[in-house]
Amino acid sequence: MNKRSLICAFSGSYAEQGFLSWLRERDSGLEVMQLQDLEGCCCYCDPEAEAAIEAALPAELPRLRWLDSGDYHYLTHLLARRERLPFHLVLLDHHPDDQEPAFGGVLSCGSWVKAMRESNPLLRDVLSIGPEGCPEAIPAGWMESRRGERVYVSLDKDVMDRPWARTDWSQGSHTLAEVKEMLLQLLQGPMQVAAVDVCGELAPSKGATPEDLRINKETNIELYKLISNHLIY
Repeated sequence: MNKRSLICAFSGSYAEQGFLSWLRERDSGLEVMQLQDLEGCCCYCDPEAEAAIEAALPAELPRLRWLDSGDYHYLTHLLARRERLPFHLVLLDHHPDDQEPAFGGVLSCGSWVKAMRESNPLLRDVLSIGPEGCPEAIPAGWMESRRGERVYVSLDKDVMDRPWARTDWSQGSHTLAEVKEMLLQLLQGPMQVAAVDVCGELAPSKGATPEDLRINKETNIELYKLISNHLIY
């Protein structure tokens, strides 16, 4: 298998799960960003941490990105700044992530969608699936009305219930099968998938048990197999 993924290793979760070693055996193009010692980046990303992350990103970004915990979901905003053509964002998440930042405009895991809306001129619109008041699936006709246009897909596993994901945030009620079906619709649909990223890990330092790590690894493997088999590299 000759795929290409990006691992953003902040918490050590992927190594603790065994998902990182599993990936190393199967993805010969794997890129790993070792970010465990970076300060000012958990939940909130201060300007110094943002500059360090930007400097660490590979010149050519893999199209499948693993972002670690939901604490680092703001990485979607940083990664999408590398896009050079207009795109839509489809966000599968239990939270809308479009809140006002709490500390002086500092980018956060809860404000990055708002920051993207306000500062990325290539972003056309955002479809949020999972938060209260938002659709629970891709609305009928949404993709067809955007046929041929580009879409960036971002998945926070906290959109799923605990049998399929263990996170340190409140979680939704979707099943893994439902999430896979939505991903498949996007990957095989009439739009062009620019990139897919996944977050929602739980580190031992935040209380992850062996069972939590096992469940997250198994879900990550299922997601990797589905996405990598359909994403055009």
